[in-house]
Amino acid sequence: MDKSITLPPDEIFRNLENAKRFAIDIGGSLTKLAYYSTVQHKVAKVRSFDHTAKEAASDKLYEISVQEEVTARLHFIKFENAYIETCLDFIKDHLVNTETKVIKATGGGAHKFKELIEKKLGLKVDKEDEMTCLIKGCNFVLRNIPHEAFVYAKHADSEFRFQTTHPDIFPYLLVNIGSGVSIVKVESEDKFERIGGSSIGGGTFWGLGALLTKTKRFDELLQLASKGQHTSVDMLVKDIYGGSYGSLGLTGDLIASSFGKSATAEKEFSKEDMAKSLLHMISNDIGQLACLYAKLHNLSRVYFGGFFIRGHPVTMHTITYSINFFTKGEVQALFLRHEGYLGAIGAFLKGAEEDNPNQYSWGENYAGSSGLMSVSPDMNPMQRARSGTFDMLEMDRLERQLVNLPLLQDPSSYIPDTVDLTEDALAREYWLYCFEEALDGVVKRAVASQPDMPEAAERAEKFRQKYRHKLQTLRHQPFAYGSLTVRSLLDTREHCLNEFNFPDPYSKIKQRENDVALRYYQKAVKSLEKLSWEERQFALVRGVLAVELKHFYLVSIHNCLFCLFFPSERPWLVDCYDQWFERIKGPPHKCALFFVDNSGVDIILGVMPFVRELLSRGTEVVLASNSGPALNDVTNGELQILTEKIAAMDSVIQAGLKEDRLTLVQSGSSSPCLDLSRLDKVLATVVRERKTDLVIIEGMGRAIHTNYYAMLSCESLKMAVIKNSWLADRLGGKLFSVVFKYEVPAGRPSLDSTALTPS
Repeated sequence: MDKSITLPPDEIFRNLENAKRFAIDIGGSLTKLAYYSTVQHKVAKVRSFDHTAKEAASDKLYEISVQEEVTARLHFIKFENAYIETCLDFIKDHLVNTETKVIKATGGGAHKFKELIEKKLGLKVDKEDEMTCLIKGCNFVLRNIPHEAFVYAKHADSEFRFQTTHPDIFPYLLVNIGSGVSIVKVESEDKFERIGGSSIGGGTFWGLGALLTKTKRFDELLQLASKGQHTSVDMLVKDIYGGSYGSLGLTGDLIASSFGKSATAEKEFSKEDMAKSLLHMISNDIGQLACLYAKLHNLSRVYFGGFFIRGHPVTMHTITYSINFFTKGEVQALFLRHEGYLGAIGAFLKGAEEDNPNQYSWGENYAGSSGLMSVSPDMNPMQRARSGTFDMLEMDRLERQLVNLPLLQDPSSYIPDTVDLTEDALAREYWLYCFEEALDGVVKRAVASQPDMPEAAERAEKFRQKYRHKLQTLRHQPFAYGSLTVRSLLDTREHCLNEFNFPDPYSKIKQRENDVALRYYQKAVKSLEKLSWEERQFALVRGVLAVELKHFYLVSIHNCLFCLFFPSERPWLVDCYDQWFERIKGPPHKCALFFVDNSGVDIILGVMPFVRELLSRGTEVVLASNSGPALNDVTNGELQILTEKIAAMDSVIQAGLKEDRLTLVQSGSSSPCLDLSRLDKVLATVVRERKTDLVIIEGMGRAIHTNYYAMLSCESLKMAVIKNSWLADRLGGKLFSVVFKYEVPAGRPSLDSTALTPS
């Protein structure tokens, strides 16, 4: 094998010059390297002008500056052991500075390559327990990557069905299939126990397979198995009884004896058939063992990992079949997107314990990660080739610790996204086409956002190439980053923009729209105050919905501000306004959590008058806005300035702030959509402390693309105009259909308020 390879640092060992700490996991055929680096990237910051000083000459609401910020990133790279020396040389040549003189190592090959690593890198190898590292790594990915676990369904439209990770990941069973099998019960972060195992594992398949087929390479053996027919070698129930054995519940196609036909048949068996029979025999044995231990310890979550799995469809299918058979479908075989990295992640975490990485939340950086790729033999050759021998995962440390919204009715069953593009081929093709068509516009906007930077056009072109490549990958491998959704497509685009230092392409547009909208605020409030209470409630709802559209014109008619363009007359596509109106005749809500959407007229002329009405009713309000920029959504920094300016001209808003009845909190998100299972811990605390009993979600990204079906334990309002004809049709409406969804949890009827009519 040619052991030389060209390694582009910007594609494989990214940001190596800023690497601070290393760990390595060396298995029988693959090496997994982990390192921590500090990444410098640009962030957009806003600062209010001091209009009492020299800056008073500016006619702008606030200034925008692009600043350098340093964040932490974890890099994980997987490659064949044949390239280990070349890779170590590459790392040595590009390593500028590292804070440590030790590299944590785990895996069976750590001892074999110890001298080579110490010689090449000049770092002392400190070996860590393999099982401890494996468990730590598994806990880490389950906690930080929402779509980490999946069920494999070979004959389904989507072979990978991703699972919602329960907020409490413990307890679970980990079945690690290496040379042998270890079955581990994991009860907490630091408490686990090997409760069983077997000497019949991946090594058995490899060894016996080599003897039977003369094939020495593990992957080649699996390729043979994928083409074989085990029924040529295995004796089935129907071969013995002529059909099924009904009294025992055994179907005719069930394997009665693995390799049973080989003892009596007077013929040669093909390598493919023998490999397939062997695979079934070992998988069934492992599956039955796993089921017995799961039942014995009353565990419903069983994860499989180890080199025997390695994402191979044929092994995942046989394990899945075995688990389904022995548990009658009560337990699912769960696999992990990043199971190959678990040891390296765990070894890294052991070496970084002084920094306590588990106190932070981490997020997968789609711009720098390869994603899950099928190695099925019938896959497109381009998909299998990918970046050649290498596979990458990057995790960015998030500024905020993320937790579930306490008001989710059932966090374990919560699915943020309305449409799963992984399983819906027509929807997938439509949205991938939409994002490709929009790419030129995104590039132009990115360049326009940085007029004083001559190299912006070059960076924007690199962004275009990167994101287009991601879209092409997702067209062939829609499961690469978990469930493919509109949200994940948007998030991938934001990650790629940030990668090339375009932190907020909409910053100047938002600034301009905020300036304009503020001039109309007082007039809008005065117009609303002239309406009767009943008219005002409808006008407030209509205002939130109408200004969510960009097709609006503000004019004065009969001293009132109205939107001339409004999507449709009632009844709307989803129309719960009458129920909402009856509810607000009654006692006020204690506290409303409002997830806001766009800058400009949306937040200033739509949301703030609605908030003002809630405050006037005696309801406390928590405004949750994005922590970081995404499209034209208002950020927490911008909202702080806007609210301060509005308070200066509105006594109701001013009193709300002063009396701590109006609170502005970061959501922890930098996405145009909303995942209620990954919110800022501070926001969750505020929601709990204030006994929030109403959640309001507005905008198409947050209330339609995501959370349309979200069930909460309190009252909720979801308000949006559907500005996409395909999505409108999918939901049974047409372009610009209105969704006004007021929901009360089951078993908690809305208050009877007919006797309470405000004046």
